[in-house]
Amino acid sequence: MSYIVFGAGGHAKVVVEILRSRSETILGVMDDHSEEKVWNGLPVLGGANRIYELKVRYPDALFLVAIGDNSTRMSIVAQLDKAGIRYGTAVHPSAVVASDAALGEGTVVMPMAVINSAAEIGNHVIINTAATVDHDCRIANFTHISPGVNLAGGVKVGEAAHIGIGAALIPGVTVGADTIVGAASCVIRDLPDRVVAVGCPAKIIKNRKG
Repeated sequence: MSYIVFGAGGHAKVVVEILRSRSETILGVMDDHSEEKVWNGLPVLGGANRIYELKVRYPDALFLVAIGDNSTRMSIVAQLDKAGIRYGTAVHPSAVVASDAALGEGTVVMPMAVINSAAEIGNHVIINTAATVDHDCRIANFTHISPGVNLAGGVKVGEAAHIGIGAALIPGVTVGADTIVGAASCVIRDLPDRVVAVGCPAKIIKNRKG
């Protein structure tokens, strides 16, 4: 398959490397802010204003939005959706994904990540380096599971939540939509939508609903 990657930052470097490790064809990258003609050895194809032109030029290309920030990724995907763009997935060869796990479109799974049996991963999700998602977890669209996170069995994570690096979630807990869990936090109780929780055990320190 042929891919176009939207993003030219650090996260995009990792996504490009995943595609290269799988010998995929990368036609180029898109970025709204880059003034370079070549980035990471790839042609810069322009920004979101060229989506329709590129769809016509590369009708069979799959897109990946390689932007780590959830809200920005959502915004770019919304623009691409209007153009009827099709999305691929990117799973690093060193990652372990159970045969009965489900991965949504646009999702990326980084090196050494593990997704175990009957887990369901939504669209445009990031399962970052060495994160573990155990059996029967439900990860909603646009969530970012940071490096080294450990989700025990049956965890539910709401849309656009961000689980910080090295956090741990015990079996069966729920993290609400658009909630942020701080780095190295331990979540032992359900968390509502749109809060920030940190510590071990994680406690809510901020409400993001304003």
